Amino acid sequence: MNKLIISPAPHIHGGDSVSKNMTSVIIALMPAYLVALYFFGLGALIVSITSVVSCVLFEYLIQRYILKGAISINDGSAALTGLLLAFNLPSNIPVWMVIIGALVAIGIAKMSFGGLGNNPLNPALVGRVFLLISFPVAMTSWPKPIPFNTAYIDAVTAATPLALLKGQFAEIPDTLHLFLGNMGGSMGEVSAAALIIGLIYLLAKRIITWHIPFSILFTVFVFTGILHLLNPEMYATTPIFHLLTGGLMLGSIFMATDYATSPMTTRGMLIYGVGIGIITVIIRMFGAYPEGVSFAILIMNAFTPLINNYIKPKRFGEK
Repeated sequence: MNKLIISPAPHIHGGDSVSKNMTSVIIALMPAYLVALYFFGLGALIVSITSVVSCVLFEYLIQRYILKGAISINDGSAALTGLLLAFNLPSNIPVWMVIIGALVAIGIAKMSFGGLGNNPLNPALVGRVFLLISFPVAMTSWPKPIPFNTAYIDAVTAATPLALLKGQFAEIPDTLHLFLGNMGGSMGEVSAAALIIGLIYLLAKRIITWHIPFSILFTVFVFTGILHLLNPEMYATTPIFHLLTGGLMLGSIFMATDYATSPMTTRGMLIYGVGIGIITVIIRMFGAYPEGVSFAILIMNAFTPLINNYIKPKRFGEK
């Protein structure tokens, strides 16, 4: 008589792993990173290396000497956090500030909640917002894009397009410059074209789905378009301008889609994305800060457990 042997779940394995997914996201960030190196040169290299090394080192030290548990730095999550943190920083920010941001991102936003998968807020954005509130001058002194620039701390600064808009200046870059990245800003927000290449890669590899990034971008497009139509003198910029400026592309593609801090269901993802889009527009148009993507994502991160609780898929067999 043949025996039926049943193994425990999962019965089907797709071959995915944490390290594999983290590597895929890092690969998707490479086009934008190369653009950052081209426009900001030495500063971008120093900031990114410092951030990645600091995040990996802090995670190792916390796990080794404080939590005294298994070491997980090989899964790539700490390196990805470091790279995303660097993408949210000016390329002329002092090294010691980058290290503080890495400590906040890993030590407070990630490891204090139990590590990967347990953090309620995106660690890189927590580090970025902490630095913005603590060191507002350094965090808003954006270097001017100069190809293969060898200057670091003494780099020539320039306002971002959104800052120019808030200040009602006239020298706002044209659409082509915004799309390609020839403008002031953080390392990861300067080239929408490079970020879109990363989006296509992530969608093709099925690392993320379209629901969050497209719902964010569509919401921002619609609401800024409505404001522009209602009062073109007060809201002179077009929806395309808002899609291509600031951290909207970076945030919607790489930050808001973080597995641990975003909803589980497709309907929840759409609600989450619409919320991020609305809050971003409110802050950009009516708030004191020229940019609102980081705050919007963190606010909706806090709502994610509520969304997951009230928007659940039907249980198998449920009518």
